[in-house]
Amino acid sequence: MADAVEIETMKNYNIAFERIDPSISRYPYCIVWTPIPVLSWLFPFIGHMGICTSSGVIRDFAGPYFVSEDNMAFGRPTKYWMLDVSKVYASGSNAWDTAVHNASEEYKQRMHNLCCDNCHSHVAMALNLMCYDNSTSWNMVNLCLLALIHGKHVSCVGFLKTWLPFCILTSVLLAVTLSLNLR
Repeated sequence: MADAVEIETMKNYNIAFERIDPSISRYPYCIVWTPIPVLSWLFPFIGHMGICTSSGVIRDFAGPYFVSEDNMAFGRPTKYWMLDVSKVYASGSNAWDTAVHNASEEYKQRMHNLCCDNCHSHVAMALNLMCYDNSTSWNMVNLCLLALIHGKHVSCVGFLKTWLPFCILTSVLLAVTLSLNLR
């Protein structure tokens, strides 16, 4: 009897985390993104990226030899891109989780390089390991572009954290440029 209750509890536990829940930062089968202060103010399409397990736990390459779990390097996600688990070559959550785990273990052995081997590369490796969408050519450039196009903001505040600094900076630069050129 106790085993049946435990199994039912686990079923309910898994069901609870199969849905996106920004209040507790759970994004199953998603790529998540958050702005990097100053850098994202200048280029709002550049930010910090992580990939989530089937239960929504965020894994991100946060620095040299360190892959964080559920504690993104630059704060909570402001955008997410939900992927289709049925596009994983081996199908299912086990293949997804294994690929995320293996990419994370590999990146725990790597030095972080802002331009060449970074959080986007970690996510790309996970997608390549799972042959997501029948492809092994995922890289940081196409992930950056696709996350910009397909990503959804987690909330109005997430939208503002992503775009407001860029808009303010652009407005100030535009105002200064116009005032100097209109003299």
